[in-house]
Amino acid sequence: MAPSPQRESKLGRYIGLYGARYMRFVRSTSDVTVDPPDVVARVNEIHPFILAMWHGQFVLQPTLHDFNGRNFKVSAIAARHKDATAIRALLGEFDIEVVQGAGANERKRDRGGVYALRTATKLLRSGSTFSLTADVPPGPARKAGMGIVTLAKHSGRPILPFAVATSRFFVLPTWSRMTINLPYSKLAYVIGDPIWVAADADAESMEQSRRAVEAGLDRVTEKAYGIVGGNLARVTPPAAAGALAGPAPEGFALKIYRAATRAFGLAAPLLLNIRSRQGKEDPARRGERYGQTDVARPDGALMWFHAASVGETNAVLPVIDRLLAERQDLTVLLTTGTLTSAAMAKRRLPERALHQYIALDVPSYVQAFLNHWKPDVAVFVESEIWPNLIVEIARRRIPLALANARMSSRSAARWRWLSGISVPLFSRFDVVLAQNDIFARTLKRLGARRVVAVGNLKIDAPPPVVDAVELERLRQALAGRPLLVAASTHDPEEETVAEAHRLVAARLKGFCTIIAPRHPGRGKAIAASLRAKGFEIALRSAGERPDAKTDIYIVDTIGELGTLYALTDVAFIGGSLIAHGGQNPVEAIGHGAVVLTGPHWSNFRDLYRALLRHKGAREVASAAALADALVEILAQEGEVLRMRNGAKAALQSLAGALDRTVQELIAMLPEPSRVRRAS
Repeated sequence: MAPSPQRESKLGRYIGLYGARYMRFVRSTSDVTVDPPDVVARVNEIHPFILAMWHGQFVLQPTLHDFNGRNFKVSAIAARHKDATAIRALLGEFDIEVVQGAGANERKRDRGGVYALRTATKLLRSGSTFSLTADVPPGPARKAGMGIVTLAKHSGRPILPFAVATSRFFVLPTWSRMTINLPYSKLAYVIGDPIWVAADADAESMEQSRRAVEAGLDRVTEKAYGIVGGNLARVTPPAAAGALAGPAPEGFALKIYRAATRAFGLAAPLLLNIRSRQGKEDPARRGERYGQTDVARPDGALMWFHAASVGETNAVLPVIDRLLAERQDLTVLLTTGTLTSAAMAKRRLPERALHQYIALDVPSYVQAFLNHWKPDVAVFVESEIWPNLIVEIARRRIPLALANARMSSRSAARWRWLSGISVPLFSRFDVVLAQNDIFARTLKRLGARRVVAVGNLKIDAPPPVVDAVELERLRQALAGRPLLVAASTHDPEEETVAEAHRLVAARLKGFCTIIAPRHPGRGKAIAASLRAKGFEIALRSAGERPDAKTDIYIVDTIGELGTLYALTDVAFIGGSLIAHGGQNPVEAIGHGAVVLTGPHWSNFRDLYRALLRHKGAREVASAAALADALVEILAQEGEVLRMRNGAKAALQSLAGALDRTVQELIAMLPEPSRVRRAS
């Protein structure tokens, strides 16, 4: 075995030693089949070769080495880090030489891949067969990387697809469905036909070879499990199973959740009473939270959208408009969970579109909702994942989509930890329309079977509405004062904005700041805190408007961001000076405001990258930086116009999600001639 460049872990060596003994124990207690029967003669004939297998299905691969009678040398690849000590030790027990390093995956980060490629090529040319997994961690699973094809091209040696399977096994909930083979099984080793890659292969030929490797590995894996009578679906990652494969079984964890929410139904009225007293529920429409309504289901096709609140509703409204224009027989039902989104729906939903509050995720409430509305298609927006809703929709075979899908790294980590729930849920979506490739890969790893990166709907969404009367009143009250709107701020960003105001006011005469907190209920507390710091404050919820003495105007009301953005040339978008991930800047840009943001904008990564690349936004990390950027933008002639043009170019480079989303959703609807009438 190749010497390690670092001190190996003693525990890792013991794990590797006993792992090798366990693998030999599985083989020695199992009824072994080798396909084809003359596999020893075949491999000896074409040695050296590249032995390829799927990640997650390699646990017994080293035992294949014993079949050749140790007639030739075998090498393998393992990661450099200490966590791979056990694998390196295990392979050494089978006299397999280890090359240390890992290739670059879709994230384009080379983690020792160049070194490994060069070393593997030398080993193959010197007469050593080389084994490796074709799909590169951390996925996507069952998609061969280009590295294995490149190795075949440079070395001149063929790729040999290989699979091993046992009738008894258990599966770990990893991205590749790591399979642990159990003793006293039927065991099959299957070798496929060699795949050669020409030394002068061009990009097109390399891609064809890569696909051939995938097809070859799928064939031998299916054959191996067929020989032993094993359940291939159990070991196949949902994302690799394809859109036509069925969803993952519900599993124990999901059943526990469903049982717990049945019990929660007893406490639901108490919870809703508390929320009503807090002003978070509409008592007149309480029944909708139980899945009950007096609104009749209309005849014809019905597409149901569920959006969490205002942001998601605003993103999906253009989709609803387009769908209704293209299908005259269609009605849309929009459900949301907040009073603010209900108010928006009342103002902006077109004809043939209805609004209801979403039923609580209690099995009986969900069933009542679906029994009444009988949607032909269900569409959840962004990151709305309600287990009982999803399970009941799938049981009724209602086509289900997740539109404008996103997944923060923190949420993805939680879902991976809850894989017993996440995989069954995400595999029940017929299609997931992701905002970008990063989110698409994350959602595939969580179990989604068909994921399409279509872009962010919020880029194509219209800007929020403007109250023309109130806009004029505010303009008169401010009388041309230089202005900053700090929108969607979170605690304690208001303090940073206030300190920036103090710095700017010393340099720009008459400067005024407007703060619109993300949660308007914090308005009074913010006002009290800033007054204590010596600022003159006006509070909108108290019926006040700014005057010549006002330093900071706190707009702690709902639905007025459009008016504020139309009022200002510069907007700071909150949630970005703290590790929240930022808020949507498109609404401000739509009204001509140029954008300032803190360094934390991971929720809108693609958008902010484009804005910063086109110089359509500026990033600030402190009160002083915010003040300097603001003074420069307002004082430098033409800078606002230049940033507006940059922002426009950035948005144009990312547009198109609306068209692609509508196309996907239209395809999910039944043909007009097959639409059922409401009962």
